[in-house]
Amino acid sequence: MGELPISACDRIIRNATGLRVGRDAAEYLAEILEEIGTEIAREAGALAKHAGRKTVKASDIKLAAK
Repeated sequence: MGELPISACDRIIRNATGLRVGRDAAEYLAEILEEIGTEIAREAGALAKHAGRKTVKASDIKLAAK
C-alpha cells in the first residue's frame, strides 16, 4: 500500500459525510489522494528548481495545486 494511513482516509470520509465507511472506500480514497498529491509535489519540485532552490516551499505547493 502507499503512504497515507487508511484510518486517516476513513476519518476524512466519516467527518465529511457522517456515515459509516467501508474499508475499500477508505483504501480507494487513499490511492486517489496519493496520486493527486504526488502530481502536485512533482510540479512544486519543478517550480522550486526553476526558482533555483533545493527546498519546496508552501508557495510552490499552492501554485502547483492551482
